[in-house]
Amino acid sequence: MANGVWHTGYEIVVHLTHADLGHPGLPGLLEEITHPIGDRDRQLLECLEHHEEGICQAEGEGRTPWMAIRRRTIDGVTTLVAAHLPLRTKATAEESDRHKAMKERIARTAQEHGLTADTEARSDDGRIRTDVLIAGPAGKVGWEAQYSPITAATVRRRSTRAVEHGITPLWVTSDGSSALVDRAPWILVDDQPWHVIASRKSMLVRAGARNLQEWRCDANSQRPCPSSGGMRTCGGFHAHWDLPALCLPPKPTPQLDELVVTSATGSWVPMRIPDPRDTRLTARMWVPEQDRVRWREIVGTPEPEPDGTDQPDNGELTFTGEELDTRCRYGERTHTFDDTRRHRATAAAAAPHTWTDVPAHLYRIPRQKQCLVLTPGERQRASQLLNCLPWHIGPCAGCGAPINRYGHRGHHACPACRRKVREGPTPSTSHGS
Repeated sequence: MANGVWHTGYEIVVHLTHADLGHPGLPGLLEEITHPIGDRDRQLLECLEHHEEGICQAEGEGRTPWMAIRRRTIDGVTTLVAAHLPLRTKATAEESDRHKAMKERIARTAQEHGLTADTEARSDDGRIRTDVLIAGPAGKVGWEAQYSPITAATVRRRSTRAVEHGITPLWVTSDGSSALVDRAPWILVDDQPWHVIASRKSMLVRAGARNLQEWRCDANSQRPCPSSGGMRTCGGFHAHWDLPALCLPPKPTPQLDELVVTSATGSWVPMRIPDPRDTRLTARMWVPEQDRVRWREIVGTPEPEPDGTDQPDNGELTFTGEELDTRCRYGERTHTFDDTRRHRATAAAAAPHTWTDVPAHLYRIPRQKQCLVLTPGERQRASQLLNCLPWHIGPCAGCGAPINRYGHRGHHACPACRRKVREGPTPSTSHGS
């Protein structure tokens, strides 16, 4: 990709590798060329090779000679790059039919379950229009059926406006490479023709809906240790979010019609969890409400608002000062925005968290130092009573009584203490006179 563009307004070459862009007398030039495309002339910036030769490689690949300037970060270094704008295309008849069928299905499902559903719903101020707006006990959910390409900036803008109007956006797509994935509350469904979408045939949520998985990483764990790549156990405590089919044991995969109802009733809720390894990455998903409660119990700190939108990372720009390259390198195997889109909706575990030990606040029977002192005869009698080996005897974590703690089918606490935890605190009984 050329490291410069032609500015059609000023009729100058903009050097993207220079701090002053090659024009120290134009201090506002950087802000001008990085404006969103919708807020400036689409033909403001032109491919240098097209300007000089009248043609460039991108034109034969469904792209225009007009350019956009974006930030690219590789290995922590942020630079400016130029990318060809795509041709403006209208939705095909097939895309339009699938879009209409999806809207009709969502609205029909909501109405059949006693929920209010409005298609092409406009806000009072006219700023937003929602494909299907569903109102339920948990609030308003704005479904957006997206079968045509969309930019990340558009997803952020429309989602932000929806949130400002008290609407939780929910984008549904059949494209796992769509820019909306993990940039707003979303789900992925199978790519089906319009007549299947409009029918009552079940449609599974293939991605965007997850369940919480937590486990102690020891020799008895059925899961490989994510910290060691499965080579060994670490003795720590892990928690992450998995697709229902990948849970242990597997959980039923939610259906589209089911989520239409449960998202409005609050049985399934949106979550937005920053990746602990890189806070610039965020996992978005719909989860069972009880899993969200458990997650907050484990983590202890609330996650960011699920309806909010992530802003693009604006790291400090680096200018390399390279010589101007006017050749259009569209299609070459480089780290540019013209490369093939990656598949964003993956089956990998989301938001993995690891602790060196089970967090103390998760123990319903508090851990405490206890010392069980038994004579050999007492230990032998206890082992006979509990039907275990003498060296499996240990103290109950609650009351300190001898129990089978370390053997097969051992427990952390005695039956009486476990029963107290299950039943909860006993309400005090008052006797009136």
